[in-house]
Amino acid sequence: MRVAVPHSLSKEEVRRRLDSKQDSIANFVPGGMADIETEWASEDRMLMTIRAMGQALTGNVDIEDSEVVFTIDLPPALSFVEPMIQGALADKGRKLLS
Repeated sequence: MRVAVPHSLSKEEVRRRLDSKQDSIANFVPGGMADIETEWASEDRMLMTIRAMGQALTGNVDIEDSEVVFTIDLPPALSFVEPMIQGALADKGRKLLS
């Protein structure tokens, strides 16, 4: 699953905001029952492991010049929540960058 959130910030500012608010990414998962671990693989890529509903989801956040791209690998057992997570990522991703 891939969700792009447009922005007009510098990459440094996006990185700073993601770094300071990374714990709130767990709230992107509907139901608020998720734990998240993050690490920076490079200046423009944050890796994520999200544990929710008995599953471990992996993904990343890529900082691009005009958008932040959230990519999460959903296992088939959770494919039914994909539309909800996409909507939450788009909405809360904008708020995360504001």
